[in-house]
Amino acid sequence: MQFIKKWFQEHGIGFANKVPEVTLYFWIIKILCTTVGETAADYLNGALGYGLTNTTYIMGAILIAVLVAQFRSKKYVPGIYWLAVVLLSIVGTLITDNLTDNFGVSLETTTIVFAIALAITFFAWFNSEKTLSIHSIVTTKREMFYWLAILFTFALGTAAGDLVAEKLDVGYALSAVMFLAIIGIVTIAHKQFKLNAVLSFWIAYILTRPLGASIGDLLSQDKSDGGLGLGTTMTSALFLIAILAVVIYLSKTKKDVVKKIV
Repeated sequence: MQFIKKWFQEHGIGFANKVPEVTLYFWIIKILCTTVGETAADYLNGALGYGLTNTTYIMGAILIAVLVAQFRSKKYVPGIYWLAVVLLSIVGTLITDNLTDNFGVSLETTTIVFAIALAITFFAWFNSEKTLSIHSIVTTKREMFYWLAILFTFALGTAAGDLVAEKLDVGYALSAVMFLAIIGIVTIAHKQFKLNAVLSFWIAYILTRPLGASIGDLLSQDKSDGGLGLGTTMTSALFLIAILAVVIYLSKTKKDVVKKIV
């Protein structure tokens, strides 16, 4: 019986998926999370004066605790899952900011390094599991690859977003429009021209990070820096409330719960 159970687990048969269904709600919360990742990192680092290093240690410890809860859960739990995404967004931002601000690594370099790290993660994931689909995150190994990939998408998105908006001086508003347009093109390519669903998902997932970061910076940064001047406190609070509202709604309605794979 143990052999049969193990085989079923390895092949994702009869067990609940650990991640939500990809619906409009998924993308709404994802963008909200990425925005919070940008503004909350700036808030903790700057407004509260913790500094990049201390903020990274604190948020890293909290992230580990939440991921332990996520891995121990036998099914997708909206509150735990999306809290992990928010924390990964913050930690991913902090990793990039640490490399750039504390170690002097250029945004061009961090963008390339995290792109390579993400590519290696996808290669190892596919080589091991023969799929990159998030519809079959039903084993611990697949979930480990999944969360590692997400961490690198956030770090990469932060580096790429800052590179475009600040280093290349495109600006926050135009950067947001540009990334949104690219996501729109990917969506059309998938819907109309049958671009591979898994590839489309991960491209969009990566791009929502710089999109969310650009929106966060646009709202929070001073007007003299090209923002709207809401500040990191107000922006973070507004988006966290929005995330909480959607997560509570999904927890009650189960609209994003994937049925057991059979």
